[in-house]
Amino acid sequence: MSYPFDYISELVFVETEIKTADIILVLGGSQPQLMERAAELYNEGLAPYVLPSGHFNSKIPEYSSEWEFLKSIGLKLDVPEEKILKEDQARNTFENAEFSWKVIKENNLSVKKAILVCKAFHSRRALLTYQSVFPKGIEFFVACVPDRKEITKDNWFLDEDKIKIVMGEVVKIGRYFESYIKKLQG
Repeated sequence: MSYPFDYISELVFVETEIKTADIILVLGGSQPQLMERAAELYNEGLAPYVLPSGHFNSKIPEYSSEWEFLKSIGLKLDVPEEKILKEDQARNTFENAEFSWKVIKENNLSVKKAILVCKAFHSRRALLTYQSVFPKGIEFFVACVPDRKEITKDNWFLDEDKIKIVMGEVVKIGRYFESYIKKLQG
């Protein structure tokens, strides 16, 4: 028997098989797990470049940007500096995607497949955002990491704080894509 929260879980949480790609895209954040996972994938030879994205974040004031924070972790985990591309202006998920695509174009990279590293509860919105911003035909693989509260598809509905965060994600998906859906019809 399915519970209503099972359908919400299917909407919000997405993780795919990870295959060889042209780039690893890391959504901005203040959690080291994001770049730790990206470095792991890079060191496994799954992509030749890593592109962290993100502007200043008050949760990590010792860094000028999320990008700088994530880069510092990548360097400690043996990702060569020349393989870490720079995007340090994005302030939200749409900007992460838009500005990352701009960096890819500026570096004349051919991207047909991309690995997207993000928090588990943010995975559907992140994937939909990158799919709507990047050119059609690019295949995305989603690699999720736990957030500080360890929100997962299997536990979010067991804790009031986690429920609030995941239901907030449902609202954000609606807000993010309402106007986009209208554009698709026109």
